[in-house]
Amino acid sequence: MTASDKTAIKFTAVNKSGLQEHDGTGVIQLDPWLEPYSEGLRKRYALYKNWKDKIDQAGGYEKFSRGYENLGFTISKKGITYREWAPNAVEAFLFGDFNGWNNSSHPMKRNEFGVYEIFLPNKADGSPAIKHNSKVKITMIKPDGTRIDRLPVWIQRVTQDLSVSPTYDAVFWNPPKKYQWKNKSPPKPTSLKVYEAHVGIATPEGRVGQFTEFTANVLPRIKKLGYNTIQLMAIMEHAYYASFGYQVTSFFAASSRYGTPEELMELIDTAHGMGITVLLDVVHSHACKNVLDGLNNFDGSDHQYFHEGARGRHELWDSRLFNYNSYETMRFLLSNLRFYMEKYHFDGFRFDGVTSMMYLHHGIGYGFSGNYHEYFGDTVDLEAVVYLMLANDMLHTLYPQCITIAEDVSGMPTLCRPVSEGGVGFDYRLSMAVPDMWIKLLKEKSDDEWDIGNIAFTLTNRRYKEPSIAYCESHDQALVGDKTIAFWLMDKEMYTHMSVLTELTPVIDRGIALHKMIRLVTHALGGEGYLTFIGNEFGHPEWLDFPRAGNNSSFHYARRQWNVVDDQLLRYKFLNEFDAAMNSAEAKIGWLSAPQAYVSLKHEGDKVLAFDRAGAVFIFNFHPTKSFTDYRIGVPNAGEYRIALNTDESRFGGHDRVKNTSQFFSTPEPWGNRDNYIQVYIPCRTALVLVKK
Repeated sequence: MTASDKTAIKFTAVNKSGLQEHDGTGVIQLDPWLEPYSEGLRKRYALYKNWKDKIDQAGGYEKFSRGYENLGFTISKKGITYREWAPNAVEAFLFGDFNGWNNSSHPMKRNEFGVYEIFLPNKADGSPAIKHNSKVKITMIKPDGTRIDRLPVWIQRVTQDLSVSPTYDAVFWNPPKKYQWKNKSPPKPTSLKVYEAHVGIATPEGRVGQFTEFTANVLPRIKKLGYNTIQLMAIMEHAYYASFGYQVTSFFAASSRYGTPEELMELIDTAHGMGITVLLDVVHSHACKNVLDGLNNFDGSDHQYFHEGARGRHELWDSRLFNYNSYETMRFLLSNLRFYMEKYHFDGFRFDGVTSMMYLHHGIGYGFSGNYHEYFGDTVDLEAVVYLMLANDMLHTLYPQCITIAEDVSGMPTLCRPVSEGGVGFDYRLSMAVPDMWIKLLKEKSDDEWDIGNIAFTLTNRRYKEPSIAYCESHDQALVGDKTIAFWLMDKEMYTHMSVLTELTPVIDRGIALHKMIRLVTHALGGEGYLTFIGNEFGHPEWLDFPRAGNNSSFHYARRQWNVVDDQLLRYKFLNEFDAAMNSAEAKIGWLSAPQAYVSLKHEGDKVLAFDRAGAVFIFNFHPTKSFTDYRIGVPNAGEYRIALNTDESRFGGHDRVKNTSQFFSTPEPWGNRDNYIQVYIPCRTALVLVKK
């Protein structure tokens, strides 16, 4: 480390509480185990501060993150300006439908920073020189004299005609009638309940679903289920539908597969009118390696937005990796976030592939042990971590109500602490170990082998004051090659015994009971937020598989069969009804926004788990055959308790073995490290949520 480096990371002050300010070590106050890594925290924060100073010199976040208002196509009363940063090019021309595809009639001027510009004045009648919905391209001359054609980087709409070519066309989008927003964003939810959704698969038909259909048909379902947040996947335009949106080609274009930009606006606006927050699944961890319709080799060089050589390529994903230490890449990515907040009124982001970003090994073949040296050693990509700090700081500075979620499997400490303390700044992280635990249990263990202590540990094993979003299954678990929880539980009889007119078999009975219990214990014990993937709330009967060469381009598994949950003769309705009741109970009790639960009982022989959170008492009997009468459960407060939620209700496909009118009076004697206890009847494969009257 040089002398200047040491000066840069020198901390400035210590306040009265001992919290070291403005040097990145404030996070040590919450976690003293970080103390040996204080130097690494200071270095990381100094790099962030250095970038922040550069951005402040360029006008601060407010100006720096508005690149889309300067680069790409901008429209004024006098005409259209197009600017593109292409430093490797020696000449550039704009061409398209507007000039009969003449690739030399409209040359662009280059400035000292490698930005090319052209202004097209309005026609004599006042109309724009480029028609709305017409195709455009940029052609450039490389230093060796060869010509390359590309799609504008900042283009806001691209379309694909697979019958002609798999590559996209750039479209100048300037509709004469602008979308008029009707609703403001709802307040930031205190208890985040996330419905992860993909517009394309949200139709029961074998085709790509549309924004308008999602707005009309799916939003009401989400509202009725009690989810207050939607996480939209695969919105940023991607070359390959089966990539699930993770091979982004045009970062500023909402996917034209599902409709127009205005139809996406209407979807978000309608959701806001229902009181639903909308998040974008943003992919800044990598980019599609396509050249003709992507960022790769845009100006003829392989290092314009990306690292050159091996560092700029993800060997597992076969994609390009951003150079987060590049000034123009930083402007591009921060402006991309700002664009979706401003133009589409998204309320925040779920950042994909955060683990891949934060480590030079990208997590490939690496098993994280939880030792702190893994998070502050030479394998950490500090440039990427600093980008995430800047992104979170910018979003929360400009939009205090913004929500950011990190998809990280590594367990990086400080990930969900404010940047001002030295954290990375996310609001939540996904509890990725939880679904793995459930799948492992269902796949490898019989019911009487379930380790109640391990279930409780996995669900509560999260960092203090770093909020987590728990889930039983997301899109990852729904994909072909794995099985949804419903499939693991009931695949043998899901096609033959889900009708209420058929016999309730042991397989279906067990499956329905455990599906409810798994969701409830995850919801109540696993985090400060909860997530489900579209269809899993009712035990969607099949996995998810996008049309691809391996399945003869079939849409059969790339859809959601709403008909099975709407059919009152099928048992899927019970699981759906329970999901709504579970979210409703949380809305009344508020356990997600409450401090972490206190686990009062983990009985391996009885397979009973009990805990209290937000004053409510949760009792789970996972035993496959044993029911218990007068079972003692410690309670946090003395008094009378009543049932707020009962998984065994007949409307949830249960057997009504516990009456919802039951009352439970506490006894003032210690039990389960609580000063009082109640006695309950808890049938096998049943969960109860009790609240004090």
